[in-house]
Amino acid sequence: MLFLDAHKRWLSHQPVVRGSLSQTRVHPREVAKDTLALGAHGMVLANNQAGGSVKNTQAVARLTRTLQEALTWVGVVTHEHIIFAQGQHPWVVQKDLL
Repeated sequence: MLFLDAHKRWLSHQPVVRGSLSQTRVHPREVAKDTLALGAHGMVLANNQAGGSVKNTQAVARLTRTLQEALTWVGVVTHEHIIFAQGQHPWVVQKDLL
């Protein structure tokens, strides 16, 4: 995750969760806790797809919406969700999900 101030300037970056080869459990409260501890106003979600695909899946869309909704409740703006996969160009989740 990339944490940003109110002017969209970089504050920090850090992994929020680590997953296995097949799945990752992301808890919105942990993401919110880390974001608030840094005093961030916004964030960019970023994750590595271990399966090697940057395709939009229902799981990715659901995760993006869940985190965005949870962070909105604590006043944090989700600017982007970038997905990385080995050997492929990064993919940005469609803005209409944010």
